[in-house]
Amino acid sequence: MSIVENKKAFYDYFIEQRFEAGIALEGWEVKAIRAGRAQIKEAYVIIGNSELSLLGCHISPLPTASTHVQPDPVRTRKLLLHAEEINRLIGSVERAGYTLIPLDLHYSKGRIKLEIGLAKGKKQHDKRATEKEKEWQREQQRLLRVRS
Repeated sequence: MSIVENKKAFYDYFIEQRFEAGIALEGWEVKAIRAGRAQIKEAYVIIGNSELSLLGCHISPLPTASTHVQPDPVRTRKLLLHAEEINRLIGSVERAGYTLIPLDLHYSKGRIKLEIGLAKGKKQHDKRATEKEKEWQREQQRLLRVRS
């Protein structure tokens, strides 16, 4: 079940591969995400010390957050993947010029997971072609509905 989707990522990038990663979260963050107070539109994934980190993900704290914890809505969060997957991603990003983009925050077996995509950036003409293709698909659907 999806919590938040990053629709902008599909507009700006060609998604080549997808990976499901766990996220190291604090208690107040889990409660806020369950309340639907997360946003990954401006987020991105970086590699450092052979581990992945999520930056720019904004999780707004609930007003009933604990009094002794000072919540930081945009703190860096560690992503949890198998070492083999991390090494494969590091190789792709460093050699082939790919980018790691968060695509979807969702539940999997009661846990909060992040789907990240190995992506290549689109040029402006690619974005226009994608938009034309979407419009053509909509027009085809409209024509089929009219004839039926």
